[in-house]
Amino acid sequence: MDLGIAGRTALVGGASMGLGYGCALALVREGVDVVIVARGAEQLEAARQRLLRERSRPDGRVIAVAADITTEAGRAAVFAVQRDYDIVVTNAGGPPPGDFRQWGREQWLGAIEANMLAPIELIRATVDGMAERGYGRIINITSSVVKSPIDILGLSNGARSGLTGFVAGVARSAVAAHGVTINNLLPGSFATDRLESALSAEATKSGQPVEQVRAHRLAAIPAARFGNAEEFGAVCAFLCSIQAGYITGQNILVDGGAYRGTF
Repeated sequence: MDLGIAGRTALVGGASMGLGYGCALALVREGVDVVIVARGAEQLEAARQRLLRERSRPDGRVIAVAADITTEAGRAAVFAVQRDYDIVVTNAGGPPPGDFRQWGREQWLGAIEANMLAPIELIRATVDGMAERGYGRIINITSSVVKSPIDILGLSNGARSGLTGFVAGVARSAVAAHGVTINNLLPGSFATDRLESALSAEATKSGQPVEQVRAHRLAAIPAARFGNAEEFGAVCAFLCSIQAGYITGQNILVDGGAYRGTF
């Protein structure tokens, strides 16, 4: 299927590895020019080189910006490279797991800044330009915890749920009539460093071996495996497509069937 987005320009956060990289990979394979952002310059450049080899268009651009996009300075660096984007994929590393009794105001503000306010700032900076041009796709990588909270991920539960509520309103504002869609992608358990960190934290809390915790997590997934970044990226790319123009304001679970609810 031709997704109809070749030649578009995308901004992808957290794209040096994991799910962000998976989204960038799917987009460059569709002929999209991509600006990738992450904090680690060396790892980001390595990702850029891999993406260049995957381009469907020989002249497709892959630009790397080593910056912390959750800060004003990081966002300024991104928009200094390019002001307007057709596609924005917001993605910031989740806050650390732990016991809410140990978190103070500083930890909560950090989580809200990274996982709620930073995506909102990126939406604010790009959505009106998209509406003026008659096309735009904003995808927020959040988490399945907004549907099914996990106790040790309380910081993520709270901050990402705030973003979810905000998107529910703005996605249905006047921009929807101008070809702009805003959706959230909710990953479940994917084989990433983030998952390994969560499994280790859960093992520490429960006193069980990591492998036992891993087996228990797998047993709860009907697909009987963890997801991979490439298949996640494919879902992201579809939501950016011209075919997905009638999908907006949605929270789309990609979790191998782990969420047991009807809605």
